[in-house]
Amino acid sequence: MITNISLVTIYCLDQDKARDFYVNLLGFEVRTDVTMGEGLRWLTIGHPNQPELEVTLMVPGPPLDEEAAAFVRRQLEKGQMGGLGLRVDDCHKAFAELSGQGVTFLQEPSDRPYGVEAVMRDNTGNWLVLVEPRAFTPEDFT
Repeated sequence: MITNISLVTIYCLDQDKARDFYVNLLGFEVRTDVTMGEGLRWLTIGHPNQPELEVTLMVPGPPLDEEAAAFVRRQLEKGQMGGLGLRVDDCHKAFAELSGQGVTFLQEPSDRPYGVEAVMRDNTGNWLVLVEPRAFTPEDFT
């Protein structure tokens, strides 16, 4: 029986730069950083408050074939890859702090039926959504 989601993948063009972004700017921690076989690096990060979930920072390559890997690289370079939703206590405060550290935002904090949301990019081109959630009902969307 499946008990939870334990691993998700974020593609990046440079694992060191991606690691530094997530660790130094967003407060994640390195969980695993090992070289496996012919130059394959297994690098995972996680948030200290969520020990059951790891994020793999992976350079496009195997198990993707070359055509798929090239597509992912192009999407990253254009800034068109989806990423993660990140819960925050105060979206306006997180926006101000991260903006002050040079993080690129595509959308400033905005009220939505489900909370306050801001959209940013990591240093590889993945977009990340910051959400300060609030209770909602389906009627809030009409």
